[in-house]
Amino acid sequence: MATSASPTRDDFAALLEATLGDADGFEGRVVKGTVTAIENDLAVIDVGLKSEGRVPLREFAMPGQKADLKVGDEVEVYVDRVENVHGEAMLSRDRARREAAWDKLETEFAKTARVEGVIFGRVKGGFTVDLNGAVAFLPGSQVDIRPVRDVTPLMDIPQPFQILKMDRKRGNIVVSRRAILEETRAEQRSGLILSLAEGQVIDGVVKNITDYGAFVDLGGIDGLLHVTDLSYKRVGHPSEVLNIGDTVRVQIIRINKDTQRISLGMKQLESDPWEGAAAKYPVGAKLSGRVTNITEYGAFVELEPGIEGLVHVSEMSWTKKNVHPGKIVSTSQEVDVVVLEVDPDKRRISLGLKQAQSNPWEAFAEAHPIGSTVEGEVKNATEFGLFIGLDNDVDGMVHMSDIAWGVSGEDALNLHRKGEVVQAVVLDIDAEKERISLGMKQLERGAPAAGGAVASSGGGTGGLNKNAIVTVTVLEVRDAGLEVQVGDDGATGFIKRTDLGRDRDEQRPERFQVGQKFDAMVTGFDRSKKPTFSIKAMQISEEKQAVAQYGSSDSGASLGDILGEALKARNADAKK
Repeated sequence: MATSASPTRDDFAALLEATLGDADGFEGRVVKGTVTAIENDLAVIDVGLKSEGRVPLREFAMPGQKADLKVGDEVEVYVDRVENVHGEAMLSRDRARREAAWDKLETEFAKTARVEGVIFGRVKGGFTVDLNGAVAFLPGSQVDIRPVRDVTPLMDIPQPFQILKMDRKRGNIVVSRRAILEETRAEQRSGLILSLAEGQVIDGVVKNITDYGAFVDLGGIDGLLHVTDLSYKRVGHPSEVLNIGDTVRVQIIRINKDTQRISLGMKQLESDPWEGAAAKYPVGAKLSGRVTNITEYGAFVELEPGIEGLVHVSEMSWTKKNVHPGKIVSTSQEVDVVVLEVDPDKRRISLGLKQAQSNPWEAFAEAHPIGSTVEGEVKNATEFGLFIGLDNDVDGMVHMSDIAWGVSGEDALNLHRKGEVVQAVVLDIDAEKERISLGMKQLERGAPAAGGAVASSGGGTGGLNKNAIVTVTVLEVRDAGLEVQVGDDGATGFIKRTDLGRDRDEQRPERFQVGQKFDAMVTGFDRSKKPTFSIKAMQISEEKQAVAQYGSSDSGASLGDILGEALKARNADAKK
């Protein structure tokens, strides 16, 4: 009886291959299998290998949902290994879904199409999104158009995303939800803008408030309500008028269809207070108002809601010069002002604060007429005189030539110090130029009266008459002329260089000496009633008189003879 041969090693290999098939071809592939059992949280799946594999049920469910799986269902799984140490096939539903998802996502990315996914976790800098098996990264800045504090309501909900970047080799996918929202919003804005028109009145809801205005939702599109268009009256900050969530009625001022920006206004729905402002606020009218704002150049005063005028710093005070407006008035202070100018076209009103008060120079002139004596404190000494503080915060100036008789101007300035209380005579007042001229030497004995008339011959000041011939004494020799005094204690005056004689040689001040006496003519009085003298005028006058007296005879005398006779006659009169 024949005996069969024993099976060889090759026979066993062939038998195993017939039983298992080409097992190496299974690994790393997505294959179809059948659910043969469900044990606890695992699904037992047969993919045609020697042994079955087990896959967690959660891999068959979307994030936040339960798996809808039963025995007999056919599913796709990924084969990691044909057999592990326990002899079981290592299968993965997640890997199968991921591989399929990557194939589909690459196609969608190439077409820049939207994909659907679910936000299911948080990571540093953003969130994780399940794109039907493939895990993508959603940066925090790409969640919404505006920053979102709480993303919980957006999680575990299927929603569209835009793929920004993907790299299959590295397994990286970056998606954006914001891009979808902006695209949708742009479509809505375009449609809504077409339905809006400039000048249209519409209701909206305040969404956000900034320093420069408020953003108002018009039902899918935002418009800017600038702070200057909130009200005709001054608004420091939009929050003074609006709150987030307020429903407001606004008018569409401008629509830029290229940038899709809308400018809104609220004050346009109110009556314009500037209509008829010129008639309501005539120039010269005295009004009351409230200080609303203070700047370097002045203060704004509200006359009524929506009507403000500017009080320039130069119109704030009669006496306080170069002072910051904030040191004269304060915000919210009620003040009286006078209308100086109105320009309705430019919506400007110029106001004066000092004009609503009495002019202190006019008040001083009424209380202290020219020639009266006043008393005040030396506030400042300059190179040309002294400033004296007077009533109503006004200052008067004593020119150095009016400080003292018989003393040079420079020496006279050294006679007084700041803070010293002195007396002076009012010489002149110019309220328009805000000037008061004072004299101190006019109070000295023998000084000409400050209020005396000097307009014509025959009038006198301090006993002096214009055109009178007087004897003077030289007090001081200067390059410009001579400072002289009538008699020993009379009024002092000045003889200009050109009045020292008719000839150029005679017009040299150095030919005179201090203490020298000579005759001169009183030619007039200056603003401070100080007399002026002239030798030249006296010589011309004497010549005219001599010609008139002796020239009418037929004696044939020369002009020299006539002048000689006149001189002898004057000397003879002087000796009597």
